[in-house]
Amino acid sequence: MIDPKNSPETPCEGTETTESLDFIRTQVQADLNSGLNDGRVHTRFPPEPNGYLHIGHAKSILLNSGIAGEFGGKFNLRFDDTNPEKEDLEYVESIKEDMKWLGTDWEEREFYASDYFEQLYEWAQFLIREGKAYVCSLNLEQIREYRGTVKEAGRPSPDRDRTAEESLELLDGMRHGKFEEGAYTLRAKIDMAHSNMKMRDPLIYRIRKVTHHRTGNEWKIYPFYDFAHGQSDAIEGITHSICTLEFEVNRPLYEWFIANLPVPSEPRQIEFARLNLTYTIMSKRKLLQLVEQNHVNSWDDPRMPTISGLRRLGYTSESIRTFCDRIGLAKRDSTVDLDLLKWAIRSELNLTATRYMGVLRPLKVVITNYPEGKVEDIECVNNPEDESAGTRTVPFSREIYIEQDDFRIEANRKFFRLKPGKEVRLKHAYFVTCDEYIQNDDGEVVELRCTYDPESYGGQSPDGRKVKGTLHWVSAEHAVTAEVRLYDNLFREPFPEAEGHFLENLNPDSLEILTNAKLETNISEVTAENRWQFMRHGYFCLDSKDSTPEKLVINRTVTLKDSWAKLEAKTKK
Repeated sequence: MIDPKNSPETPCEGTETTESLDFIRTQVQADLNSGLNDGRVHTRFPPEPNGYLHIGHAKSILLNSGIAGEFGGKFNLRFDDTNPEKEDLEYVESIKEDMKWLGTDWEEREFYASDYFEQLYEWAQFLIREGKAYVCSLNLEQIREYRGTVKEAGRPSPDRDRTAEESLELLDGMRHGKFEEGAYTLRAKIDMAHSNMKMRDPLIYRIRKVTHHRTGNEWKIYPFYDFAHGQSDAIEGITHSICTLEFEVNRPLYEWFIANLPVPSEPRQIEFARLNLTYTIMSKRKLLQLVEQNHVNSWDDPRMPTISGLRRLGYTSESIRTFCDRIGLAKRDSTVDLDLLKWAIRSELNLTATRYMGVLRPLKVVITNYPEGKVEDIECVNNPEDESAGTRTVPFSREIYIEQDDFRIEANRKFFRLKPGKEVRLKHAYFVTCDEYIQNDDGEVVELRCTYDPESYGGQSPDGRKVKGTLHWVSAEHAVTAEVRLYDNLFREPFPEAEGHFLENLNPDSLEILTNAKLETNISEVTAENRWQFMRHGYFCLDSKDSTPEKLVINRTVTLKDSWAKLEAKTKK
């Protein structure tokens, strides 16, 4: 049953490094130096296909695959598909897509715990014959009751001394569907007084008459994770089972199964602190609840901390890697500020994103002394941080759009944008002065009448006069209309699970949809892979799911720092 191709024999070479190592890499290096595992390094990422991967999984993926690459080893992707009630092929495919996007290369080393069901069953029989497992007739509630408490030892099951012959016969009947669900379980016989509750005769198999997405109806029993996990590692020749800190309490059981079964190798389990982010939850069960109860639109909703959600929001795989490198590894749980993740993508896009002009809440401006019908090309710098990015041209005409917030009828002296009688600079274009504003019956300003200085082309003062305000704009005739989605944190509180139900902390303003944004004409040429910056608004991308040539849908990835908003908020306070 053991496939020898899964147990590599080639030692790692050239693994010495002079760089500072984290505690996991230090342990791996020490194992290599001592000749453990014949000088091999073999890691894996073992997701359960019961949901989409999130940013915490990204940290584990990059850690495990990174260690394999750095030490000349191998890396497996293995699906721990032992709970068919909650698993789905959709999750399998999404996990593989996310891992490819992250740049992880597992080559042909893709496996499933279900590949080993027959071998695991044979090892379960082995434990029974060795007197180290038995079939138990207690139901789950009774098993919990018999297990005792942290302060009190558990009681042995009435079936603990059942003969090996009888347990083997019952196990065979369980496998072939002769009993109803819950009638029996298979348990390891360890120690009902053990200080670690996990060691008090843990469950190995349960009856589940559920169709499996790979094995169909072949099996009527399925192994528990704690039994399948370590043995799958051993079958594949994994040397280092690197997992998050919540599995530390499971390590004695992991090691007990390895020590008491004729496994082909002995992997070492090492734990590190899981990733926790402010304003975020990481439980797949709770993320599924958000999806099923329509608090978000899908697993890949850009407000979700899933890898697919972050990708759709506009994050790059490089920014995720930068973030994971920055936070490093720890032995104790802590919470990372979400702003650090935003910093990672903002820092990257500041250097790489093309600057476009986009007006999200348009206000029409008519330049009354600009010739009717005239259109001229205004040269714009693509990225001031990258000289090699070059320039582009943007059409300018008599009628343009500016932001509604860039005009006020009355404003204090620190408002450097447009108001009656005030002159401002149009980015890369001309100086304009507001002469008149038009209001509708509700008092809303719907149009401005301005004049421009034809000698100020390029936004340069012809006579040395100073103009503090600079506005972005788009030509009304040439503007591209788009739906723009402005995303904010999904939760209002930095620790949404700290008090009460996490759903109570959902942010009602986590999504604002603007249906009539006006964007410069060049935006129609971008692709889903592009990222760009809209002046003063932040970094944006095409929505990979909803955007079409007929209807552009654009997501804001992350905001810019808005000095005016901060100043205004401070003034009001």
